[in-house]
Amino acid sequence: MHTSTASRDADASARTPETGLTGRAAATLVASLLVAVVAFQLGASMVTPALPAIARELGVGADDVAGVSSYFFLAGAVAGVVLSRWSDYVGRRRIMLLTLGIMLTGTVVCLLAHSLPLLLAGRVMQGTSSAIFQLSYIILSERLAARVFGTALGVVTAINGGVGGVDGFVGGLLTDRFGYRSVFVVIVAVGLLALVCVLRTVPAAGRPAVTGAMDWWGAAALSVTLVCVTLFVNQGPAQGWTAPGTLGLIAGAVVAAVAFWQIERRRRSPLFPLQHLRSREVWPLVVTTLLTLSSVFAVVNFTVVMLSQDATVGFGMTASMSALLFLSPPALIGLFAAPLSGWLAGRHGWVVVLRWGLVACLALLVVVALAPTHRWVVVAAVAGLGVAYNGLVLTTANGLGVLQSPPDAPGALPGLNSSAFGIGAGLGIGIVAPFVAQGGLGGYTTALWISVGITLLALCTSLLLVARPAAAPGGQA
Repeated sequence: MHTSTASRDADASARTPETGLTGRAAATLVASLLVAVVAFQLGASMVTPALPAIARELGVGADDVAGVSSYFFLAGAVAGVVLSRWSDYVGRRRIMLLTLGIMLTGTVVCLLAHSLPLLLAGRVMQGTSSAIFQLSYIILSERLAARVFGTALGVVTAINGGVGGVDGFVGGLLTDRFGYRSVFVVIVAVGLLALVCVLRTVPAAGRPAVTGAMDWWGAAALSVTLVCVTLFVNQGPAQGWTAPGTLGLIAGAVVAAVAFWQIERRRRSPLFPLQHLRSREVWPLVVTTLLTLSSVFAVVNFTVVMLSQDATVGFGMTASMSALLFLSPPALIGLFAAPLSGWLAGRHGWVVVLRWGLVACLALLVVVALAPTHRWVVVAAVAGLGVAYNGLVLTTANGLGVLQSPPDAPGALPGLNSSAFGIGAGLGIGIVAPFVAQGGLGGYTTALWISVGITLLALCTSLLLVARPAAAPGGQA
């Protein structure tokens, strides 16, 4: 990319400022961004308990209604990469407003939809709001003083694990009392509030962060790659990893990835400069994120949940009790642990704290794998992941996505790292699901030890990560 030295230096200084917003001005900006990310998170979590009601009202089966969630996250995987990079050229505020507008339009479509295809179209539009997280992280890095950046990023990241663990529960209550469309009414209200907050508090951009033009051909090739990989991960367990359709998806991903590589080599303004993609400042972070989500997310959001509701070898809990004991505690703890993790990372180094978190996650998962039938041991270990995973790992992984991003492409790595989150979560469940489906304690135990092994790989990959010298506020990485 042909970016002037002055522009590059100005961008680097903006990304790790020694001076910037503090006090009330910083708090106002963080609060506005918090409302915006809550608008996305509600679309991600409040709809889940409404899926059975949606299936009944629209007259579709469970397999069909699964697309209400899967297409939402698929759209987010693509939008995170494309929109965050586009914001380098046209400004963060403009793209955030565009994203909120698309989300609100999609939510209204969902609210009025009387057929599954129309509802799915609305969910795809809603899913683009995933980019709000990446845009928020970049805005924080560019606008806040270094000494408050880590804590502020932790506050925003805390919502990534759920709104205090109560969003899904409230979604269920609304569905039971008023019908599933009431969930979309709430999302519209929060989205409109977010739109007003962003308009009032997020500064309009001055000159673009980089020069050049958006690489739409590269964006298209990468989007096809991500779509094929995500569908491969989602459909593999159901259709079989060697089924013709599944193999066709992975073949499509390979072809699109090769096309993306060739396009990027020839672009003066590539979507992601390839020399950076090969750097140990970049690729180990993306791989670590993908592996961590493949392991910890699968344990907390799938294996333990299934085990807790298994009346034969598990705890025989109801769905609501399972959520109360195993999903709500880590999300609630993460609300407090994430800001503290950002504060620690700003003082001890972001890469160092990431590794601390992975070591803690590994230890806690080993405890679960050793004692899967001891209810309160598992409850305590999963709650501990609220600190280790929701706090230390998610905060530092998201922060490093901004801080390690190349100065000549500041929006590139946050989006790519975001896609690793989504693909990793689906991949982990796909890997362990066949073992869980076997039934019996042996199947659950095997699934848990597989997750332990993947977490160990994530820790090893993190050891290859090299901090970019200017990556951390205050000069610490």
